Amino acid sequence: MTTEDVRAWRCIICGYIHRGSEPPESCPICGAPRNDFDPYHEVAAAGTERTISRWRCLDCGYVHEGAAPPDECPVCGAAADRFEPLSGEKAQVVAASNVTKVVVVGAGIAGVAAVEALRAASAMVDITLISEENYLPYYRLNLTRYLAGEIMEADLPIHPESWYQQQNVRLLRGRKAVEIALDRQVVSLDDGHELPFEQLVLAAGASPVVPPIAGVAKENVLCLRTVDDANLILGFAKRGARCVCIGGGILGLEAAGALARRGADVAVIENHGWLLPRQLNDKSGRILEQHVTGVGIKLHHRARVAEILGDRRAQGVRLEGGPTLPADFVIVATGIRPNLELAQRAGLAVNRGVLVDNYLATSHPNVLAAGDLAEHCGTIYGLWGAAQFQGNIAGLTTGSSKH
Repeated sequence: MTTEDVRAWRCIICGYIHRGSEPPESCPICGAPRNDFDPYHEVAAAGTERTISRWRCLDCGYVHEGAAPPDECPVCGAAADRFEPLSGEKAQVVAASNVTKVVVVGAGIAGVAAVEALRAASAMVDITLISEENYLPYYRLNLTRYLAGEIMEADLPIHPESWYQQQNVRLLRGRKAVEIALDRQVVSLDDGHELPFEQLVLAAGASPVVPPIAGVAKENVLCLRTVDDANLILGFAKRGARCVCIGGGILGLEAAGALARRGADVAVIENHGWLLPRQLNDKSGRILEQHVTGVGIKLHHRARVAEILGDRRAQGVRLEGGPTLPADFVIVATGIRPNLELAQRAGLAVNRGVLVDNYLATSHPNVLAAGDLAEHCGTIYGLWGAAQFQGNIAGLTTGSSKH
């Protein structure tokens, strides 16, 4: 029997496999640079054809099913040439662990990816997916595109409602998990119902960090995390409306760019010397600054907010030792924090996030965690691609006999 060497590259940081003649510029999962990829050789059995039926977006990690890549990534808008082929079919895992009832808490990309992987592993397991929001699970990354008017609200869902019916997944919308009783293995909901489980996947995500700024509780001081948040912001985002965005990270810049596109007068407050200091050096940050100011956004570097002015509603933002910026509304984009409350009350091991091993297993043998609340080897990634990847692992682990 002969073998065929398949050229690929492996990220030494997270293990992601990139297929192609050259490594990518950066890892779509953990962001590691090109020089953190080593050559990786796969062996394919003779007589098998390497069919391409799946494609991964190199920018955001979205996986597209089909014989060809999409014209445009539905998550980040990347062009077709930014997709890499994934050879072969999805890995299949035989559910030999006698698990028949799984509950997934959280319907972000980690939770949905866990459901997709689990259903691919087993057609028989009973799956319940709990979503605190009333909407169908959606691409959270697309909220800023929705804010910009590039897509409609109807374009946000990951799957249509019929998909959950076809996959025999019980989707509970507008329901919140309020307690996990590990001794009885049940999840309690805010309506009083209890859901028994044999295995549980925690994918409850994260919430915006709102710093203790004087005046931050005013009614037109907003965050962007949900569809409801986006719709609330759109109510203020009239042409010529003055917006101050506190935070010049990726979300803050994307939100500012979306509002500027709608004709709002936007100012961004960033307390570092250049934009995206965690991702960029000074020189590249200055290049990004040229683009940002070029679309009409005003930048305030090395600036800190002293107070949000106004009575019931924000009317301006006063900077420490600097000017007061007029504002019709304010957006706070200063980071996220994992939603740890359920895990902490249940007695799971937590640090900055819920502690997990390489299989996404927590300190309890029947509970896994994935996405923005999971801490693996000291890292909480807080990235869409990593959350999707972890959700997939959690779903396969749940459906396998090795857990």
